[in-house]
Amino acid sequence: MNEFGNEPLEAELQQLKPAAPPEDFMARLANAPLATRAALMPWFSAPAGTGGVSRLLRWLAPATAAGALLAVVLIRQLNATADKSSGARPSEIEPMVRADNVEIDRQLVATFDTVAQLPDGEPVRFRCSEWLDDVVLRDSTRGILIEHRMPLLEIVPVGFEVY
Repeated sequence: MNEFGNEPLEAELQQLKPAAPPEDFMARLANAPLATRAALMPWFSAPAGTGGVSRLLRWLAPATAAGALLAVVLIRQLNATADKSSGARPSEIEPMVRADNVEIDRQLVATFDTVAQLPDGEPVRFRCSEWLDDVVLRDSTRGILIEHRMPLLEIVPVGFEVY
C-alpha cells in the first residue's frame, strides 16, 4: 500500500511509452567515430616519448608493495623466533602487581539544572551531575598502592512540563 495514495498516477505512468529520439541525433550517433581508450581516460594514457617509463612504473609499483609486505613478514618472523629463543614464556613471567585489595568508589560531587536554547530558539532543560570515580589497588606483598581518580560530568536533557 502506497502511503501517499499515488496508485492511479503510477499505473498511468507505467502505460506511457517513451518518445523516440530525434532522427538527426540518431544519425550523429551512428556516424560518430568510436572513442579510443586514451580518449575516454586521458589520465591513463602516457605522454608521447615516455612509453617505456610508464610501462616500467606500472610493474614497479606493485612489485614495491609486494617487497614491502615481504619485508614486514620477515621482520615479524625474526622477532617471533627471537622471543622463542629467549627462553621466557609468557606464562612463566610474573605480573608486576598482584592486587590483593581493590576498592572502587563513585561519589556524587554536585547536581544542578540548567537551561539552554536550541538553534531554532526552543528552550531545553538539562540535568547535570558531577561524579568522582575512584579506584584503589593495593599489593601488600610488595607495598604498592595505585590510586586513580577521574571526574565525570553527566548531562541528561529533560523536557519542560507545559501546564
